[in-house]
Amino acid sequence: MADKTGNTFDFKLLRRIMQYANVYKKTFYAVLIAAILLSFFATARPVILNFIIGDYIPNNNIEKFINYSSMMFLVLCLEVCFQFVFIFFANWLGQSIIRDIRIKLFHKMMHFKMQYFDNNAVGKLVTNSVSDIEKIAEIFSQGFFMIVGDVLKMLVVIIAMLFFDFKLSLYVFIVLPFILIATRLFQRAMKGAFKEVRKQVSALNTFVQERLSGMNIVQLFAREQAEYHKFKKINHLHKKAWIKTVWYNSIFFPIIELASSITVAIVLWNAGADAAYNYDTKYLGVIAMFIQMTQMLFRPLRQLADKFNTLQMGMVAANRVFEVLDTESKIIDEGTYVSEDIKGVIEFKNVRFSYIEGEEVLKGISFAVKPGETVAIVGATGAGKSTIINLLSRFYEIDSGEITLDGKNIKHYQLSNLRDKIAVVLQDVFLFAESIYNNITLNDDTIPLSTVKEGAKAIGVDAFIEELPEGYYYNVKERGTTLSSGQRQLLAFLRAYVSNPDILILDEATASIDSHSEQLIQKATAELTKGRTSIVIAHRLATIKKADKIIVMDQGKIVEQGTHQELLNLQEGYYKNLYEVQFAEA
Repeated sequence: MADKTGNTFDFKLLRRIMQYANVYKKTFYAVLIAAILLSFFATARPVILNFIIGDYIPNNNIEKFINYSSMMFLVLCLEVCFQFVFIFFANWLGQSIIRDIRIKLFHKMMHFKMQYFDNNAVGKLVTNSVSDIEKIAEIFSQGFFMIVGDVLKMLVVIIAMLFFDFKLSLYVFIVLPFILIATRLFQRAMKGAFKEVRKQVSALNTFVQERLSGMNIVQLFAREQAEYHKFKKINHLHKKAWIKTVWYNSIFFPIIELASSITVAIVLWNAGADAAYNYDTKYLGVIAMFIQMTQMLFRPLRQLADKFNTLQMGMVAANRVFEVLDTESKIIDEGTYVSEDIKGVIEFKNVRFSYIEGEEVLKGISFAVKPGETVAIVGATGAGKSTIINLLSRFYEIDSGEITLDGKNIKHYQLSNLRDKIAVVLQDVFLFAESIYNNITLNDDTIPLSTVKEGAKAIGVDAFIEELPEGYYYNVKERGTTLSSGQRQLLAFLRAYVSNPDILILDEATASIDSHSEQLIQKATAELTKGRTSIVIAHRLATIKKADKIIVMDQGKIVEQGTHQELLNLQEGYYKNLYEVQFAEA
């Protein structure tokens, strides 16, 4: 990768980016041809001007003056046309390529393991998906083709200079090596500066996104001033990184301007002396041509460094995007088994699992759930209750043991089929900034509004939805902030009901809600669990008394199993002690 090599420029990375242009070969070559022609048209202008000033104006050759003036006009028109082709299609190509990369990147992230998101900041991934991708587009619109065009223009100008006056060309070329050395040093310095810029942009994005998402916590604990000062520090580092790039630019560009002015002065001194000594007006045309060509040689060189900056920033951004694309953090989906009707027989056989290697969360647990049975899992925070759900849905891979569904290892199921048969209602309900209808169906066009309404009536949540200003088309805003926690929870139950799962999982779904919402949720729970295998993770033990079986966990192990009454009958039992504490508090 670009930032891991010691090279100023990583051609391997550029080749990888260019592979995405293979789909658009015609456009790519059209832009390249336009760049080549533009280099010839640009050089043709000072050459024509040379003949007009040197030959036709002093000799009063009106006919040739008009012909060459017309030729100059034609060249300018062609230059404008090909400039349009060059600019439009270079940008079109860049936008088409980043569209393809962005789709590929989003698809990749959609299939990452949950563990990847546990270890990577959301702000960083947003930077990768938005600003980094846009920088890649600039490789084509402002970087690669511009550099190719400028280099071709410089080569054609050098050839034209040598052809018309070898001696004057040498005077110009004397300064050229110093500019090339300065450009090389500038590029090297800018690469390191841009890497730092990208790092600080990512840090700033991550900080702002997290604080805006958790603004209620910031304000609740009166941390506004503390977070403000943290932001100032991060923002200062961001500014410092950009100032470094400005510093290099402020040194480099005046040097190029000075070198260009000195070269023009040398040309004027020598060519002017020859013209005065030989009394030859042809030298006037050569002087005018060389002044223009010197500018055409040095200006692209100056712009070349600027375009290289753009290219370099695009390369650094591409490197960051490819790091995500190259990340192998995907649940292996090699299962081919597809079941249309899952009975719901679940079995955990000596399952061990750790989020962090060497720190086991589940320590060889085994249990079975019969079809249509409601099993509750209870235990202290960190006992491993929610981990069981994550493993059943294959969000994480187990370290050892086996999990089976209807007697078949869940790894043998097609992943989409497995997850399609399981509905999970979490305590922390996530809603998108869309209508209630879209949040329930998750934009599944196969689920009509009538089905959603029938589901709402069945579980008793239709009344509160219809009371909202636009009913089922009411926009709940980001994360459902316009609704109460109880209302969000009810929508999560409706989402699960409409999906018609074979297996239902409720993870602390009745925690932190008011008594009215709890009554509605209890009704929804009864309707949802009817006739289907259900796993209920509960903190409040009063809500699981009717469960067919209760599994009690402690520190990653199953310590007790049985019905509510059976567990209460155990002397000095873990569940009995837990229940008595809650009952006393109540």
